[in-house]
Amino acid sequence: MEVDHHIHIPGTTLFDGTQAMKGFALNKMCYSFNWKVNRDEYLADPEAYFTKYGLNEEQKNACRAKNVLAMIAAGGNIYYLAKFAGIYKLTVQDVGAQQTGMTTEEFKEKLRRAAD
Repeated sequence: MEVDHHIHIPGTTLFDGTQAMKGFALNKMCYSFNWKVNRDEYLADPEAYFTKYGLNEEQKNACRAKNVLAMIAAGGNIYYLAKFAGIYKLTVQDVGAQQTGMTTEEFKEKLRRAAD
């Protein structure tokens, strides 16, 4: 009998071995953004960069939309995706807002209220 040790949280994508394999190309691409030369190459021609790293259509569409949740669903690991977010000056609050379905300002206000 197989035991499932994962906690299932509705709306949450668990990053496990399956997701890691699914997102290998996307995460490899995002890791490349550690170097400025690669960030510059990406910004000059994102489509060519997607092809260079072998992204599938789901991953390409998520990147085009700058949708971090869609990138996570496509196998992205948040630690690598932070490199992608940095290229577009997306803050942690911007990503948190995407994750909660709020605008960035609504999310910041929620954080302010929680701190009081």
